[in-house]
Amino acid sequence: MIKKILIANRGEIACRVIKTARKMGIKTVAVYSDADRNALHVEMADEAVHIGPAPSSQSYIVIEKILEAIRKTGADAVHPGYGFLSENAAFAEALEKEGVAFIGPPVGAIQAMGDKITSKKLAAEAGVSTVPGHMGLIADADEAVKISASIGYPVMIKASAGGGGKGMRIAWNDEEAREGFQSSKNEAKSSFGDDRIFIEKFVTEPRHIEIQVLGDKHGTTLYLGERECSIQRRNQKVIEEAPSPFLDEATRKAMGEQAVALAKAVGYHSAGTVEFIVDGKANKFYFLEMNTRLQVEHPVTELVTGIDLVEQMIRVAAGEKLSFGQSDVKLNGWAIESRLYAEDPYRNFLPSIGRLTRYRPPAEGKKDDGTIVRNDTGVFEGGEISMYYDPMIAKLCTWGKDRLTAIDAMGRALDDFEVEGIGHNLPFLSAVMGQERFRSGRLTTAYIAEEFRDGFTGVQPGEAMARRLAAIAALLNRTREARAVEISGTIGNHKRVVGKDWVVTLGGASFAVTLEGGSVRFEDGTSLVVGGQWQPGDSHAHFTIDGQRMGVKVSRSGTGFRLRHAGIDVIAHVREPHVAALAKLMPVKLPPDTSRMLLCPMPGVITSVLVAEGDTVEAGQALATVEAMKMENILRAEKRAVVKKVAVKAGQSLAVDELIMEFE
Repeated sequence: MIKKILIANRGEIACRVIKTARKMGIKTVAVYSDADRNALHVEMADEAVHIGPAPSSQSYIVIEKILEAIRKTGADAVHPGYGFLSENAAFAEALEKEGVAFIGPPVGAIQAMGDKITSKKLAAEAGVSTVPGHMGLIADADEAVKISASIGYPVMIKASAGGGGKGMRIAWNDEEAREGFQSSKNEAKSSFGDDRIFIEKFVTEPRHIEIQVLGDKHGTTLYLGERECSIQRRNQKVIEEAPSPFLDEATRKAMGEQAVALAKAVGYHSAGTVEFIVDGKANKFYFLEMNTRLQVEHPVTELVTGIDLVEQMIRVAAGEKLSFGQSDVKLNGWAIESRLYAEDPYRNFLPSIGRLTRYRPPAEGKKDDGTIVRNDTGVFEGGEISMYYDPMIAKLCTWGKDRLTAIDAMGRALDDFEVEGIGHNLPFLSAVMGQERFRSGRLTTAYIAEEFRDGFTGVQPGEAMARRLAAIAALLNRTREARAVEISGTIGNHKRVVGKDWVVTLGGASFAVTLEGGSVRFEDGTSLVVGGQWQPGDSHAHFTIDGQRMGVKVSRSGTGFRLRHAGIDVIAHVREPHVAALAKLMPVKLPPDTSRMLLCPMPGVITSVLVAEGDTVEAGQALATVEAMKMENILRAEKRAVVKKVAVKAGQSLAVDELIMEFE
C-alpha cells in the first residue's frame, strides 16, 4: 500500500484528500505558494513544502517544483486533485519516470480525453453520441467567425485543454464569436498553458448531466450513477445533485454504458467523469467531454452510493482490484451540493477577496430528522481569500431520503452558515432552494439567466414572511431593551420599563405589534407564537414560529437589526409608536452620482485598456479588461460618451470601486 501521498493542489480538495489518507493511515505532504503559507491544507498535512510565488503559473503548475517536493519528502504517490496539473499528461509521465504512483488514470487516457478535440473523435468511434461541431484547431478570430457561422449560432467556444468554466464562451453572432475566441484563448493560456480552441453547437435548452466512472487496473470498469449539474453561471457549476430528477432508469443505464464503453476504449482506470449535454425536449444526450480526474462535485455521488471515491482512487493506484461490481452499486436517497463562492451576487457575481472575519459552517453529520450535512472546505475564520485562485470557499452538501427532503435540509444548512468579511453567494444559493422551479426539477443550464434576468437583488419577503421577521425583530428589541434596563437600573424613584407596543418597519412594510409573553399580536388581531433564545452580540439564532423552525443571522445596523434568512436581507427598525411617526418624516439620503465614471467592479488586475482620452465610445463598446480569480472580464460602455480621463494602465492592480476612467 502507498505510504506517503503528496497532494499537488491546494484549498478544499487538498483538505479532502488529506482526510481520506488520514483515515487509511497514509502520511500526507502539502505544497504551498507564498499566498497559501497559512492555508488550512498546510496545517492539516503531516509535512508541507513551499513551491514558489502566489501565481499558479510560478508554483502549482510548475512540474519541476512539484518533483522537487516529492524528492525532498520521499512521497511515493501524488494525488493531483482537480485543476492545476490533474489532467497534465507531461506531469503523469514525469511521475512515472520518478517511480512515483500517480493517483489518477494512465497517461494515454489523459492525452486522449484531456484534449477535447481528440476525445470527441474517440467518443464517436466508441459509439458515443456527440454534439455537432468543428473539431479542428482554429487559427484566429476570423476563422472562428467563419466556422461559427457555418455551424449556426449559437455556438460554444471552448478551450481544448479547458475545464471548470475557464476558456468557455457562448456566441450568438459574429461579433461575440470574435470577442469570445480571443477571451477564451487568453483564459486558456493563463489557466492551462494551452490556448488551443475549438467550437461546437450550443444546445439551447440543455441539461448538464454527468456519469461517474470508476475502473481498476484489472479490467473492471463501473458507472456509479449520475449527477445533475445544470445550475451554472458562466459555464461554472453552482449547484449539483445526485441522482438527476430528469433521468429514468433506462436513460441512466444507456448513459452509464456509453460512459463505460468510452472509458474502456482508452484503457481508463481510477475515477473519472463522462459529461453529457441532454436535450430536455428531445430526450437525447450528447457526449460533452471526459474529465480524467476527481470532479469538484464528487461528494454527492459519495453520499448516495456510500463509496469513498478518493479511497478507491488510492487503492486503484496501489494496484488493488475493485471490491464490488456493477450490481453492487445502489443509489440511496438524494444529495445536493451548493458551491459557496467568494462572488458577490448583488454585484453581478463579481469576485470578492479579503479576510474571512467570520466563518462558521453548520455542524456536520447526521441530524435528528435523518438528514446529513457535509461541508468540504479549505478555509478558516481569519484566513484570506486570495485573488490568485479559484473563488470557492466551501462545498456544502446535504443528504435526505428524497429530493425535497435534501433541498429543505440544504435550506436550513445555508441559513446556519455564517460568512462575513467578503462578498459571497450564500444568499443566492438560499434563494434558489426556495424557488418552485428548482424544487420541481425543471432545470436547464440557462436556469440562472432565465430566473435572474436582471441580476440578483435578494429575495423580497412576502406578507407571511415579513410578519415572521417583524415578530422576530420585536423580540430581539425586547431582549436588547431588557438588557439596557438591567444595566441602567433605577434612576431616582423612576424605574425604566420595557414597553409592550412597538412599530416594526422592514422592507417597506410597517407593522404595529404588541408583545405578550412569547406571543406577538398584530394590529389586525392575528398573533404569532415565537420561541427562541438570543442575547445581544449573538450573530445567529434559531427561532420557532408557530412550531416552525427558522435560522436567522442577526447583526446591528445603526439603531436597527439586519436580519438574513432564506436569501432575504432586510433592515428592521423597532420603534415606539410616537418615534415611528416621526421617523416617517425623515428625508432619504441619496447615493453619490457615479454615472460619469467607470469604476473597477472587483479586485483584480487591468490586463488591457482599449480606449484613450478624447475617444468617443458607443454603448456596448469594450473599454478595458480586468482579470480576477483566473477569469477575464470585459468592461463595456453603458452609453455613448467621450473619455475625459484614463486613470489606470495595463498591469495595474485595483481594488473594488477604484477609478478606471471618467467621461465628459
